[in-house]
Amino acid sequence: MSAPSRDLKSSASLEATERLVEEAKRLLISAERIYVEQNQRSKKQHILASESLPGGNTRSVLYTDPFPICMEKGEANKLVDVDGHEYLDLVGEMTAGLYGHSNPIIRDAIIRTVSEAGLNLGATTVAESQFAEQIRQRFPSIEQLRFCNSGTEANLYALSIARRATGLSKVIVFNGGYHGGILSFAHGVAENNVDRGDWIVGKYNDVEGVQTLISKYKGFAAAVLVEGMQGAGGCIPGTAEFLHAIQAATRENEMIFILDEVMTSRLAPGGLQSRVLSPCDSTPLKPDITTLGKWIAGGMAIGVFGGRRDLLSLYDPRAVMDASGKRIQMSHSGTFNNNTLAMNVGLVALSTVYTAEACTALNNLGDWFRQGLQARCRGTRMSVTGIGAVCNVHFTPDVKTTGVTHVGDLEVETNGGEAMLKDLFWYYAVRNGYWISRRGMLSLILGITRAELQGFLDMVEDFVKEHHAFFRC
Repeated sequence: MSAPSRDLKSSASLEATERLVEEAKRLLISAERIYVEQNQRSKKQHILASESLPGGNTRSVLYTDPFPICMEKGEANKLVDVDGHEYLDLVGEMTAGLYGHSNPIIRDAIIRTVSEAGLNLGATTVAESQFAEQIRQRFPSIEQLRFCNSGTEANLYALSIARRATGLSKVIVFNGGYHGGILSFAHGVAENNVDRGDWIVGKYNDVEGVQTLISKYKGFAAAVLVEGMQGAGGCIPGTAEFLHAIQAATRENEMIFILDEVMTSRLAPGGLQSRVLSPCDSTPLKPDITTLGKWIAGGMAIGVFGGRRDLLSLYDPRAVMDASGKRIQMSHSGTFNNNTLAMNVGLVALSTVYTAEACTALNNLGDWFRQGLQARCRGTRMSVTGIGAVCNVHFTPDVKTTGVTHVGDLEVETNGGEAMLKDLFWYYAVRNGYWISRRGMLSLILGITRAELQGFLDMVEDFVKEHHAFFRC
């Protein structure tokens, strides 16, 4: 083909792409207009809330332009907004809402706690140790543990143990990682992170890279902090080779291996660590410290950090002195660490509701659902990642044929076609009665049925058909 012919073909292709982008913009404007028209009470509530809250919001991930939908109530796995629209809840409170909005066993445990035990006792309780024992039985790598109020706190305390035990301050983390509101590494080190200079940011799922990094920072880094599947980073699973390489290398180089299972502990009866087997044999992961949170207390605020007995002993309040007479222990306080609601509800939730059998069944259903989503977007620039009952829908510049292994695979231009497709998909889902996060994360709630999920799969199939032309722009 001659150069002029190639130039003409390239010019025609560019013009076609530009026309599709303009059409996508038009559809997005139309979708937003319908959204505003159908959610007038949410709009009014947002304006009112903005007087007291910056942006009318106190949790950034829940904000969405032009204004967020305001929910009035939830029951089982359904939500109803202030304008009267009902949704199937597929946000699942970003994995924390595992039990739904009105589980009768959870409800009864709350009522029983308030009426029989009371709130804020300012003392230790029997439920506290019983709940701790349930967690120990469920997660074999946890020999001892302590409670706190969130996954963020759990990770901060885990880091404090690692730093005290090693006498070192730096920590190896990974791009795309999220370990709490002030421990975020979506694009390097977030502006509001603690310890801004103490982070060494590696590439997720890079086996050779992490082995080199750990070896290089021996004597400088106290720990490696990693998620078995990056949750906020896009539900990107860590490979067995990568996670076991971290475990082996940290032991060889005298670092602490901290596995953040705040989200992923609901993906298998013993947490994701029990599911990630060594490439060489059937040995699961055994981190030095594991952090838990979100779902573990049935919907109450909770955080857990636990692991090796010798490491947790650093927070044993019984005074122990070293040879020089210096106290070894650190103080761990928190008014609500052992609050009666979290302890009693968590005990019932873990022992009676989200049993090993219930966990396995829900995550098997999640695997079926994710595979159904992947089948419907095959050959398009829409892709799905995840494990079990937690997944994420993505829109990328290219068709993904080899899978997503790190956040770099998901990078898109803020105002590009992929971002518009993502927004169109969100508007489409909400308009059809499905509550999903704007970033595409889906988290299944206990009790959801295959028929309900089939309805969502059918909706996705319709969306792909209606917008097929834009998957090429």
